[in-house]
Amino acid sequence: MADNVTSLFRSNAAHSPSMAALARESDGAGLVDFCIPCNPYFPTPAMFEDMAARLRDIITYYPSSADTITAELCSLLRLPPQCVAMGNGSTELITWIDHLLVRESLAVPVPTFGRWTDQPMETGKRVDMFPLQESGGFALDLAQYAEFIRARGTKVAVICNPNNPDGGFLHKHAIVQFMDAMADLDLVVIDESFLEFADAEVEPSVVQEAMLRPNVIVLRSLGKNFGLHGIRFGYLVANPSLAGRIRSMLPKWNLNSFAEHVVFMLKEHGTEYQQSLHQVRRDRMDMSGQLSSLPGLTVYPSQGNFLFVRLPVGAEGTVVRDRMLTEHRLLVRECGNKIGSSSRFLRLVVRPQVDVRRLVSGLEQVLYGTPRRGAAVPEQAAGTGYSSGTAAIDRLVSETNGAGTQGLAAQAVGAGPGAPGLPAAPAAGIGMPLPAVPSPVPVGAGGGMPMPAAASSGPPQMPQQAPQPVQPPPVPAPPVPQQPVPQQMPQQPVPQQIPQQMPQQTVRQPSQHPLAAPGPVPAPVPVPAPMPAVASYPPPQMPTGPTPPGVPARGGLTAAQVRGTDGLSQAPGTSWSGAQSWPEAAGMAPLG
Repeated sequence: MADNVTSLFRSNAAHSPSMAALARESDGAGLVDFCIPCNPYFPTPAMFEDMAARLRDIITYYPSSADTITAELCSLLRLPPQCVAMGNGSTELITWIDHLLVRESLAVPVPTFGRWTDQPMETGKRVDMFPLQESGGFALDLAQYAEFIRARGTKVAVICNPNNPDGGFLHKHAIVQFMDAMADLDLVVIDESFLEFADAEVEPSVVQEAMLRPNVIVLRSLGKNFGLHGIRFGYLVANPSLAGRIRSMLPKWNLNSFAEHVVFMLKEHGTEYQQSLHQVRRDRMDMSGQLSSLPGLTVYPSQGNFLFVRLPVGAEGTVVRDRMLTEHRLLVRECGNKIGSSSRFLRLVVRPQVDVRRLVSGLEQVLYGTPRRGAAVPEQAAGTGYSSGTAAIDRLVSETNGAGTQGLAAQAVGAGPGAPGLPAAPAAGIGMPLPAVPSPVPVGAGGGMPMPAAASSGPPQMPQQAPQPVQPPPVPAPPVPQQPVPQQMPQQPVPQQIPQQMPQQTVRQPSQHPLAAPGPVPAPVPVPAPMPAVASYPPPQMPTGPTPPGVPARGGLTAAQVRGTDGLSQAPGTSWSGAQSWPEAAGMAPLG
């Protein structure tokens, strides 16, 4: 079984194999899943019994139209249906966002959810990957990210909040400022697929702000929050024009009967859903503490329903993954096939304490050795060369064009005599990132670009007119030198960061509606020192000339080459009686 399971992980590019595929390769008995980020407490057993009792009708008959199901969801969330599009999972929505709204380039911090890198590459777009620094705890500094976007000339920007796989969190006011600074881009996407599990801020969602802006989409999941990945449903929120453009391309019956049944039963189970989120947050704190006690294991701060951990020196993630599965019946997510990560990292889903004790016991035996087996160290015969996303990029770039990404980083900071400068963005394929300003970012920081939180006010009935975006001042074209000259990224001051509060210090207050506006914030958010407007950063000069070592040749690398695989598959409003019991999760105030 071990060889078959390992081959399944190798053949799935940026993702893990499905549970169905794993079950076909094993008996599945006693397997505990720490891989798929699912809410373990919802639906409740009573809800599963209800679905089982109605299974025959659910799978026999056509569902209602997507408009009918969307209208019910919007009634639950207090959202105007004109601003919402429901998809067969967030991946369907990402696919249409790429096809309709991404013209030539997209920027995204890495590591992150694989579809944000793979989908646009599969359709020939340039993907500008902004590397999150391990030395900074994988925290995203929005000021440096904005500078990177300006330097690359990227047209679309993506932020995942919390980010997958590290669980990094950005405060709402920082994201709103970023959105306004990027008002001249074609599109800004805020992926809030895991935001329901966050408790660092009482009202973290930017859904309200997105509806009033001309170029912002917020993506939200239902399967992850409700523990129902197999149903495949999610939704996006944007101004009526953007949402309508996506909605017009979706099939009339793109949502199945299970999705309809769950959406219509949710209004009766708001209290249980809220309790499930609170329990996941408590389990996350407990699980983080238990894992942190293991020698050499680093646990990064997370606001998702998962924890990102770095294995001790000498431990190979693919070996740990395979042994945890075969010896302990524990399925863990090794992150070597995520761009920007490596096989030294695992993503572990938050589960109940009884399962966590089993996980910790298994890791102790695998990592530190038992009388029967030694510790997990690199094994040359294990066939693990595929596993490191960053190593795969280094290897291929080195084979085709020189010194790999390490050489590129050295050039960018002016290391070595005669190092050539960075070229302009390649015509196609992936855009290799300009390195971030080499200044430390505090672990768990809420992101750069702080601004005062906007005064709370009730949203309008319907966004009638989007405000005119503030155009940044024009940036003069960079001079073209006669000879390539190495350029060094300017040292920008790092803005004061907002320290991330420990989750137990902020408790979400129950209120009267599901994903509606929560109660008042217990304490005011401290306002850091202001920073210059993002648009004022001058882009670095881009000399012309031969492509320096470590930069992809003209045309870039394909998604398959980046992964180091043989190929990558082509992707194809009224109230209701239960309103008082539904939790406040999306930061939406009742309309009307």
